[in-house]
Amino acid sequence: MAGKQGERTRRRLSTGERREQLLSVGARLFSESPYDEVWIEQVAEIAGVSRGLLYHYFPTKRDFFAAVVERESGRMLAMTAAVPGIPVREQLTAGLDTYLEYVSAHAHGYRAFHRADAAGDQSVRKVYQRALAAQERQILAALAADPEFGAQAEERPDLQLAVRGWLAFTTAVCLEWLRGSDLSREQVRDLCARALLGVLRP
Repeated sequence: MAGKQGERTRRRLSTGERREQLLSVGARLFSESPYDEVWIEQVAEIAGVSRGLLYHYFPTKRDFFAAVVERESGRMLAMTAAVPGIPVREQLTAGLDTYLEYVSAHAHGYRAFHRADAAGDQSVRKVYQRALAAQERQILAALAADPEFGAQAEERPDLQLAVRGWLAFTTAVCLEWLRGSDLSREQVRDLCARALLGVLRP
């Protein structure tokens, strides 16, 4: 019995659980520090695994970052998903509040994500484009199901382009806000809301 004193019981994580653990650590580190200041060794140490095991899951740091971004994009889509039966106009403020809270809490990761598209890194660029396309589809689906905007969505061939432009506008506003704009989060929210409603106005 004495030989067992101090032993710690560890539960082996499944492949899926381990991957999720690593991505959770990555999401926290990329939200706290710029991309270039996050080290794979740091991720492995916090997760309690070897660097080799981390590279088994993610061959490069860029692959790891892309996977973190994809996971976070999925979470953001879930958090801002429209609630069936509630008008888009009523949900817009709450959805933007959630979005801006996330942007503020994950400022470094948000900036790195949007810089990656311009930098031309293919692994992150693909994730970036998929995330924007998913946001676009989510907004268009909510508009199509909305009593106020549904008929308009069917009649306007320019609506998809308008929503895409609004997403680009919102991204630019958020990046500028993170650089130190004097606007409060509520002011940024209202600016983005007015912009979307302006786009939707016939």
